[in-house]
Amino acid sequence: MNRQAKDINEQSTWQEMTIGAEIIEPATSKLVNTGEWRIMRPVFVENKCKHCMLCIPYCPDSSIPVKDGKRLDFDYMHCKGCGICVKVCPFDAIDFVKEVK
Repeated sequence: MNRQAKDINEQSTWQEMTIGAEIIEPATSKLVNTGEWRIMRPVFVENKCKHCMLCIPYCPDSSIPVKDGKRLDFDYMHCKGCGICVKVCPFDAIDFVKEVK
């Protein structure tokens, strides 16, 4: 960082800083493709799924699509691999594996 940029950063007040970790608008997860962030990947095990839909409201990125009352495979373009769905599934219908790129 050059000296001028360093001086500006050191002189910035907290009011001038960029807001972080704040959701300023609801339902924006579909606007950003975050799938490349994953280290772990949820894998839908369809034959174990009872379509109870408990995983759906827990997904922070709306990455579990539903059609005709049944959940479908993950939307991997938006899934960050947080693993919340794995924890809440009462039927072990979601495996959690290391992402292979």
